[in-house]
Amino acid sequence: MKHLLKLMDLSKEEISEVLALAAKLKEERKNGIAHPLLKNKKLGMIFQKSSTRTGFLLRSACMNLAEPLCF
Repeated sequence: MKHLLKLMDLSKEEISEVLALAAKLKEERKNGIAHPLLKNKKLGMIFQKSSTRTGFLLRSACMNLAEPLCF
């Protein structure tokens, strides 16, 4: 997939594909099937302004994928 900078950069088909994959992964995770999607990857986040809610949500998402997050 190309870099996603804004939703308008994606076609309707690409958006549908992303949503279908997300639903599939969510269902598999619910059934105990884990996917090492971020194995051997490092994640980081930089905010121009402090954003507790966004930071919390990103940390939560990373923990669901069992990956550490760098600040």
